[in-house]
Amino acid sequence: MGLLVKNLEKSFKTGFLGKKKKILKNLSFEVADQKTTGFIGVNGAGKTTSLKCILGFIRPDQGEISFFGEKQLTKEVKSKIGYLPERPYFYEFLTAKEFLKFHWDLTGGGLGFDEASENVLRQVNLLNVHDKFLRSFSKGMLQRIGFAQALIRNPKILILDEPMSGLDPDGRMLIKDIIHSQRQKGTTIFFSSHLLNDMDELCDELVIIDSGELLFNGSKSKFDEGQGVEHAFKRLRQQMDAQRSTL
Repeated sequence: MGLLVKNLEKSFKTGFLGKKKKILKNLSFEVADQKTTGFIGVNGAGKTTSLKCILGFIRPDQGEISFFGEKQLTKEVKSKIGYLPERPYFYEFLTAKEFLKFHWDLTGGGLGFDEASENVLRQVNLLNVHDKFLRSFSKGMLQRIGFAQALIRNPKILILDEPMSGLDPDGRMLIKDIIHSQRQKGTTIFFSSHLLNDMDELCDELVIIDSGELLFNGSKSKFDEGQGVEHAFKRLRQQMDAQRSTL
């Protein structure tokens, strides 16, 4: 199993008195190997908190997270994970290639950088601007160089938070092509998006959460029954609203 999350809980203190608010509530799901899994939830559902716990940026109050059967996020495990945050930070004084070298060194360094960087820059169609400073890049170009750093170690699992945010139509098509090609190579892909049409086009499996709780974890075809993810998700939300109105 590429990624397994079990009984995850997380609370944060809010307000002047520091009263705790539970964000994740006994959340459990799995991300199948060598498939593309979409992570769906409305704003405030707990997606970002889940991803931060999964990647070790924050500690959960309880629960277990394992990659490739390993419960510890070791250096070896981290080297197999590619991650693109929703709002990546870019050092504008670096060139595209220097930015990739920075991330290469952060994840262990070693031989092979020149070949790896050329490969990923070609994939995201930025090879011709490898020596340009990031401050000269458009928003779409920055999103693509962010994707390049997620790919540079040839990861076994890609975790992408809103990977097509801010892209023009050409950029969206390019990123979709990369996701398709990574899937064909056998990469496990787990990505969040509020664009449900992208889930229809790209995903084999879905994880759906609301208010920190799991609503669905399984195949896309089982969830949407051939009617499309957007239609099925709207139906699910209507059912939830109806249940809440009776409480």
